[in-house]
Amino acid sequence: TFKQIETRYRKDRQRNALAVPGPHDFIVVLDQLKARYNPPKIFRSAQAFGAAEVHLVNIGVFDPGPAKGAFRKVPAKFTESFSESYADLIGRGYSCYLLAADGDNSLVDIDLPQKSAFIFGQEEFGPSFAPSDFPNVQTLKIPQYGEIESLNVSNAASIVMFEYVRQWGEK
Repeated sequence: TFKQIETRYRKDRQRNALAVPGPHDFIVVLDQLKARYNPPKIFRSAQAFGAAEVHLVNIGVFDPGPAKGAFRKVPAKFTESFSESYADLIGRGYSCYLLAADGDNSLVDIDLPQKSAFIFGQEEFGPSFAPSDFPNVQTLKIPQYGEIESLNVSNAASIVMFEYVRQWGEK
């Protein structure tokens, strides 16, 4: 039931305060994703690939079960708007990349900086912000060759995290 999910979420969110950043300097930003589906799966991949943290922008309660404990292990920052997350990232020297099917740069052709932040918008509606309002945010695309124009956001996030680790080496 939703009440049970909410109870598990609140307990894991409290435990998240003790989470330690992974060995890599990348950050994943989840911008208004549907809470029920992808956030826990992305936390699982973020833990597997050693993310420094995950930002949740205006994302409500989700079932932490599919994260397999990763919601307790990967530091999370909760913000109400993308501009809050963006100010934090830029203030700490991060380069920001928005994943988009029509991105300007191909993931396989770009040298990712050590301090990279990857922004994933809601699958149906995209990011909550106008990219033109944040000129320092570059767009990235994952090369695709089939007829479907986009991947599931949790799959796309895993591919991006893998590419970051491939470029920066195992730690």
